[in-house]
Amino acid sequence: MKLTIGHLYPDLLNLYGDRGNIQCFRKRLKWRGIESEVIPYLSGDTIDFNNLDIVFLGGGSDREQELVCKYLMEIREDFSAYIEDNGVVLAVCGGYQLLGKYYQTDSKKIEGLSILNIISEWEEPRLIGDIILDSSLSSKPIVGFENHAGRTDIGNHTPLGKVTRGHGNNGISGYEGVIYKNLIGTYLHGPLLPKNPEICDYLLSCALKRKYGEDVTLENLDDTLEHMANQTIADRTE
Repeated sequence: MKLTIGHLYPDLLNLYGDRGNIQCFRKRLKWRGIESEVIPYLSGDTIDFNNLDIVFLGGGSDREQELVCKYLMEIREDFSAYIEDNGVVLAVCGGYQLLGKYYQTDSKKIEGLSILNIISEWEEPRLIGDIILDSSLSSKPIVGFENHAGRTDIGNHTPLGKVTRGHGNNGISGYEGVIYKNLIGTYLHGPLLPKNPEICDYLLSCALKRKYGEDVTLENLDDTLEHMANQTIADRTE
């Protein structure tokens, strides 16, 4: 078995070490004897979603988001079709915002892909700090670090989790992120997946089942170190 991971625009969307999510995908596949390939797509590259099993879209500043939006609009129909066909996507921070209708900065409106029925609007102060969620996707709390001025309203979409520490989507709703089909959008940096192995395995399982059938299962790994990292974040927010 083999999974192909598309990393969209790492030349522009590359904040906070979130490319570590790619390494986590690869390592957890390798430890199970499953091959993987990463294809980085830089600004202006042609993207064939038919060849991809997982797509990662990272975060960037407002300037980078505006630049990336131009390239995303060129692939909107194909990207939307991939998502609607249960393609697996992890979108972090700026990438999460750009999947919605728009992101209103302090000076202009950046048009989004409108794949998700969400909107984001800039507001001071920035929401910064460690964050913990309870989620149906993980038996352990989901932990990470948030740093965003955008306030995101996810409408009727399902959130990734309920905030127990931190701010979340907008500091008011009590929820963070979004789940849509096999897509997860989130503000959690850190990177997200190394400290939250169940979320990584959830996405890997979705990708493997989509490609090879529902009977595919992932063997358990010894996640002692990952759980220690998770607990460290949880403990320092007490």
